[in-house]
Amino acid sequence: MNISEDFMKNLIKPRESILIEMEQYALENHVPIMQLSGMEALLQLLSLQKPSSILELGTAIGYSSMRMAMKLEATEIVTVERDEHKAELAKEYIKRANLDNRIQVVTGDALEINDEDLNNQRFDAIFIDAAKGQYKKFFEKYAPLLNDRGVIYCDNILLNGLSELPMEDVPRRKRTMVRNQHQFLEWLLQHPDYDTAFFPVGDGMLVSIKR
Repeated sequence: MNISEDFMKNLIKPRESILIEMEQYALENHVPIMQLSGMEALLQLLSLQKPSSILELGTAIGYSSMRMAMKLEATEIVTVERDEHKAELAKEYIKRANLDNRIQVVTGDALEINDEDLNNQRFDAIFIDAAKGQYKKFFEKYAPLLNDRGVIYCDNILLNGLSELPMEDVPRRKRTMVRNQHQFLEWLLQHPDYDTAFFPVGDGMLVSIKR
């Protein structure tokens, strides 16, 4: 079933002015942030789960972490960003929104930082929205930090439509990323420790519940 973008936009709730500002900044500066329909779905799932702590991989300018913190008023979030400029910009937005008491931005490569950088915390939810060809490595590295019955959310599974194309139709420079994403999807769907479902919202989301 094909649903028009205009129809989907009519279903999106009004957002705070700072979020609208961030969406415009992301559009003008080619910063990838989560699609609105996917964001709404994630927030709804998190509202059902009610995690007290979330680890986000891939802060960008802080949009998703702020949306999560605004929706879940008792939740603390640690978010990791390797780009120093984006991390500093995220901190500015987060402070302006008075969310810096609940959102901690860690600057560094998510594959290189250690547990001490995260204050040896464990988390009820992990949200993976970082380098698209590295999801399996992210999952394996951070799954041990997930509490029992925790949930791991993975965005951008469709890779803006590239995942659905025959490999010969994928631009050559992106084929490794697409292959890695295919392998990650197949691996995760068969993982003995997680129940995983695919949600065709936004750019595609995987939701994995720890058994």
